[in-house]
Amino acid sequence: MKLDELRQGLTSFWDSVAEGWQHLRRSASSALTGFKPGSNTNMPQKTQVDDAFYIPSGTWSMLGGDLFEDENRVVVRLEVPGMDKNDLDIGVQDGALVVHGEKRFEQENTEGRYRVLQCAYGSFRRVVPLPVAVLADRAQATYRNGVLRVELPKAEHEMPRKTAIRVD
Repeated sequence: MKLDELRQGLTSFWDSVAEGWQHLRRSASSALTGFKPGSNTNMPQKTQVDDAFYIPSGTWSMLGGDLFEDENRVVVRLEVPGMDKNDLDIGVQDGALVVHGEKRFEQENTEGRYRVLQCAYGSFRRVVPLPVAVLADRAQATYRNGVLRVELPKAEHEMPRKTAIRVD
């Protein structure tokens, strides 16, 4: 009896882990963004960093985001911390919001060594598919506290119509 309970418990645990992993892959896969050193990234050399996982040629990071839609607009919010708004290039292409940027590394001005470097630096490109056509030329963007917010008016604002049909 105890062996069956243990087996059932392990099966339930494994199913839960597998379900959580699948949910993470589905919901976060588009947020995983590659960073490659750009012309102004200023990354330290591998010899200057003790972190065994440090790769100066590029890394990955999560740029989480939200997409909200109502009758009139689509609003996209992306978390892109540690950047200046002038380092972001935003546009709409092929039915998607495309954000390019470059996050620059800032060296400490004192003697010493980096023990751990876990933040992503370099140029990146994040694509967010839009659910409807938008008027890109009327979009508005703000960048505050590390969050980019882009509001895009819908191209076809169609109010639900009520049509009466006469019965003969």
